Amino acid sequence: MTPAQRLTKIVDFFYIRPVRAVIPLQTFRYAICGGVNLGLNWVLYAVLYNFILDKEIVRLGFVAISPYIAAFLVVFPITFVTGFWLQKHIAFKYSPLRGRTQLFRYLISVLGSVLLNYLLLKFFVEAVHLYPTPSQAVTSLLIIGYSYLMQKYFTFRGCES
Repeated sequence: MTPAQRLTKIVDFFYIRPVRAVIPLQTFRYAICGGVNLGLNWVLYAVLYNFILDKEIVRLGFVAISPYIAAFLVVFPITFVTGFWLQKHIAFKYSPLRGRTQLFRYLISVLGSVLLNYLLLKFFVEAVHLYPTPSQAVTSLLIIGYSYLMQKYFTFRGCES
């Protein structure tokens, strides 16, 4: 049994009757994979920012990078790869598209999420005058919806559970 098959069995174990009645299997798998990847992102970012970079500016000689941006730049490729792998092999494993097509589309989708996150935060904080934390919460919910639709109908198009 491959690692993807094992992980799919674990995820599907939690797809119990009350959840099954409300959420389609593919959406459930997407949510679990996305949640796991988000958790990984938070843990890696916190460890890198707080302990490895020690909240200090990273000086590369030709440029200085703030610690929170440096942490993002290190963590992003890791969670990009893990997120793609989880979505490709668990949530959208029956997509008829070729792997490299999926990867390119996933990159476009993720970059769209980053841009949309930035624009929505600017809007909610600067135009609507909401506090940053609730603005990030609302933005996250909108990004989750955008991301799911992009993955289902663009990145892994044609995938039937």
